[in-house]
Amino acid sequence: MDRSGAVARLRAALSVFAEHHLPEAAPWCVALSGGPDSLALTAVAARLRPTTALIVDHGLQAGSAQVADRARSQAIELGCVDAQVIPVTVGSKGFRGGPEAAARSARYAALDVARDQASVLLGHTLDDQAETVLLGLGRGSGPRSLAGMRPHDPPWCRPLLGVRRAATREACTELALTPWIDPHNSDKRFTRVRLRSEVLPLLEDVLGGGVAEALARSAIALRENTELIDALADQAAPELADAPGAADAGLDTAHLAGLAGPVRRTLIRRWLLAGGGRGLTDLQIRAVERLVTQWRGQGGVAVGSELRGERLFAVRGDGVLRLRREPV
Repeated sequence: MDRSGAVARLRAALSVFAEHHLPEAAPWCVALSGGPDSLALTAVAARLRPTTALIVDHGLQAGSAQVADRARSQAIELGCVDAQVIPVTVGSKGFRGGPEAAARSARYAALDVARDQASVLLGHTLDDQAETVLLGLGRGSGPRSLAGMRPHDPPWCRPLLGVRRAATREACTELALTPWIDPHNSDKRFTRVRLRSEVLPLLEDVLGGGVAEALARSAIALRENTELIDALADQAAPELADAPGAADAGLDTAHLAGLAGPVRRTLIRRWLLAGGGRGLTDLQIRAVERLVTQWRGQGGVAVGSELRGERLFAVRGDGVLRLRREPV
């Protein structure tokens, strides 16, 4: 195995990650699609610890079963102790976000079941992080979205967030591996593909390079801030107007009013998510906050729901924030 160049960089990144986040030398899993990022990560991981490759077959493209079977064979050849193909059914009916979001949800659910309590390594790179930050910026989702993906969000591990995508392709070349190239990754119907192929190259040209790295550094700084706010929010545990765990439990506005703005908005966001809110923007969260801080008897605030065919409203009454659901 060639330990120079890209392979060495990936191995170093994974070793440092494991030292900080997974110090016990327990077996781990790798989510393997067969693409260059996850294939290179699998090759490196299998040399460090007993590794199980988990290959999710979404069944969304012709020949997906063959792609999955080939990835399984490559994983075994790379030294994985086991490699499992997990077929899933992706149905976007009633799922906000369409097929992409439905596939992602099905994939993570399948990985969570199959991992057998082990950590799961994901092949997201620095480029993926930069794209995620840009998506959050364009959607106005607030600092939490701009903070990007967490390197360690148990059981999910992203050891390659400091590594450029080009390094995984170089590693596959060094190891004489032939990765699968997903045609969806060049389909410009997808926003992320256009960010990758058009927007980021333009920003690199206009700003003189280093944009992807700068976006990734910004994500780290924002994540550190949001983690501090999360800790403060945990200390200021929200007072519910109903018993904890009650369906659509309301929030006490008097309690919220006494908190610092960032902490208050964090608690409101958590409450909305727990009640089925999805696709929340900073604008929506601040509008709900005004039901607490600038209450003048105004009507409810519409927020995105996890279910199609449903509208979700945050409303205030008798000093309590509640969620109201209405069919579309």
